[in-house]
Amino acid sequence: MAGKVEARRAALREKLVELAEAQIVAEGLGSLKARQLAKEAGCALGAIYNVFEDMTALVLEVNGRTFQQLGATVRGSLEGAEHLDPNARLIRMSHAYLGYAADNTHLWRALFDVDMSTENAVPQWYMQALGELFALIAAPLAELFPEKDRDELSLMTRALFSSVHGMVLLGLQQRISGVPRDQIAEMISQVLGQIGKN
Repeated sequence: MAGKVEARRAALREKLVELAEAQIVAEGLGSLKARQLAKEAGCALGAIYNVFEDMTALVLEVNGRTFQQLGATVRGSLEGAEHLDPNARLIRMSHAYLGYAADNTHLWRALFDVDMSTENAVPQWYMQALGELFALIAAPLAELFPEKDRDELSLMTRALFSSVHGMVLLGLQQRISGVPRDQIAEMISQVLGQIGKN
C-alpha cells in the first residue's frame, strides 16, 4: 500500500513539474499560479503542498532541469575547441549562453527570478550546478591569469559571469542600456576578446 502511495506522489510530482515548466515557457514565472496548476493537474490545491514544500520548491525543480540544459549547451560549445585560445573559448561559451537565453528566455529568467537568496537554504544541487558552470569559465581564465590564486580566480569568474549575464539580460530585455539582439554577441566578443591583454 505504501508503495502505491509513493508511486502516486511521484507521478503527481512529475506532472506538476512538467505543467509548471510548460507554463513558465509559455508566459514566464510570474504567470505560475498554484490554483491553476492544481486544476490542470486534476488534483486538489492542497495536494501540491503534499509533494512540494511551497511553490518556490516547485520552481526550483523546474530550474534544475533548466540548469542541466544550460550546462549541456555551454559544455557543448567547447566540443572541438581545445585548440582555441582561452579568449576564444570564453567567447564561445558566452555565445552559447546567449543562444540558450534567447531561445529559452522564460526558463532562463526563472533561474534568477525565483525568490531565493544565499541567506536561505539553497539546495545543494543548485549550488553544484552553478559551480559546474563557473568551473567552465574558470578554466580559460586560469590560463590567462596563472598568477591568480583560487580566491582571486573565483572572484574573477563570478565577475565575468555577471558581466556577460548583464549584457545578455539588458539586450534581451531591450533596455536602453542594452543593444539590439543581433549585436549582443558582437558586444560580448569585444569585451571578452580583451581579457588578459595589455
